[in-house]
Amino acid sequence: MEWFESWFDTPYYHLLYSNRDYTEAENFITKLTADLQLPPGSKIIDLACGKGRHSVFLNKLGYDVLGLDLSRQSIESDKQFENQTLIFDVHDMRNPIDADPMDAVFNLFTSFGYFDNENDDKKVFQSVYDVLKPGGYFVLDYLNEEYVRKTMVPETVITRGNIAFKILKKIEGRHVIKDIQFEAEGKLFHFFEKVKLHTLEAINAYASECGFERMKIWGDYQLNEFNRESSPRCINLFKKK
Repeated sequence: MEWFESWFDTPYYHLLYSNRDYTEAENFITKLTADLQLPPGSKIIDLACGKGRHSVFLNKLGYDVLGLDLSRQSIESDKQFENQTLIFDVHDMRNPIDADPMDAVFNLFTSFGYFDNENDDKKVFQSVYDVLKPGGYFVLDYLNEEYVRKTMVPETVITRGNIAFKILKKIEGRHVIKDIQFEAEGKLFHFFEKVKLHTLEAINAYASECGFERMKIWGDYQLNEFNRESSPRCINLFKKK
């Protein structure tokens, strides 16, 4: 079992990241959909949707949304939000997507770069390309490699409720490794996250190989221009030719 298959399905993963800023996320999505000029009723896939917060908000904005995620527990939880224009399903992003042609696919908040095999990365781009309408958009919100290298804190302790998560970070080859240790319910737990430090050039190469054209790169969730040295994010906008 891959690290993300086990870790993402635990309640502790969601507890650790429970402080994520919903307001910032909703403002980002509002700005993003306005910039793309996606009219209400457009069909959007939220790829690696997790607990569904972005899918639900996109649906509130008037979009027809399909939320996909590998975690069965997350999707089971998401099912409570379903309606005629909001559907959730279990899906591995490397596999072809069985859906009607889409206007846009969003992969948000670093939900890419988990795979060791480069061919798996390419499969993600291909599956997205194949499900999009001609002229459809793919938004890949990713780490900025240079910013990560400059700002990484090797060791931190984050307390959520009565659990103290000890987090050790390091860069090993082309990957950021996050080692997570904590005690809960009288047991010691140990998980890790491993995310590839894709360069701008590598991401663009995957996209071009499939037939995408990169239209823009934003550097943060306010959609400011990307700066390789100082931008915290690398938000790629691709268009299907």
